[in-house]
Amino acid sequence: MDKLATIFKNRKVIFSKLADFGFVKSKTLYKYTKTLTDSGFEMTVTIDKRGKISAKVVEPEVGEYTLHLTNSSGSFVGQVRAEYEQTLTEIAESCFEPDVFKAEQTKRLTEYVREKYGRELEFLWDKFEGNAVWRRGDTNKWFAAVLTVSRRKLGLNSDEIVEIIDLRLPPEEMAGLVDGKRYFGGWHMNKKHWYTIILDGSVELEELCRRIDASYALAVK
Repeated sequence: MDKLATIFKNRKVIFSKLADFGFVKSKTLYKYTKTLTDSGFEMTVTIDKRGKISAKVVEPEVGEYTLHLTNSSGSFVGQVRAEYEQTLTEIAESCFEPDVFKAEQTKRLTEYVREKYGRELEFLWDKFEGNAVWRRGDTNKWFAAVLTVSRRKLGLNSDEIVEIIDLRLPPEEMAGLVDGKRYFGGWHMNKKHWYTIILDGSVELEELCRRIDASYALAVK
């Protein structure tokens, strides 16, 4: 996988942020151009209306420069490569957001948490890109985790991979909630304090939002 694909893997563009970064909109795409400091080469990044991104570096009066995309060594090539990759990374961090989870309820809950609490999913584990957490800004404590797991791991008779959410609950309420059908013992969590819901519509969105609120309130110690 080339560096462009690696940097933007599982990310989607936030079109509203492109102008602030310096992208200029035309009828069919957004375009950003900068002169690389060390080389004087011109770097152009384009994003089409579907969110597909491409980038190239052009050497003035010569044409497109590609050595930075190869395994070629040398200090000059290394400088071009480093600034090219740094620019792409800045664009990814400023104008894109993670796009790992596909379930409709996961997307709706992401919007809910963003609007109500101003919190974004945090992907803390490079080796487990399908796992993320939400945590409070004041206590830094997790109030929810969104994960991908096989239904069989939850005790169900299926190998289908699903998206789940882990939430906090007072221990004295756990036995009355967990039923192995809609509510499960916390996956990869302390089952005394955490439980799991599959984000497949088995629990309605309104209830999920209420339970996120309750979990958020518990993440204070």
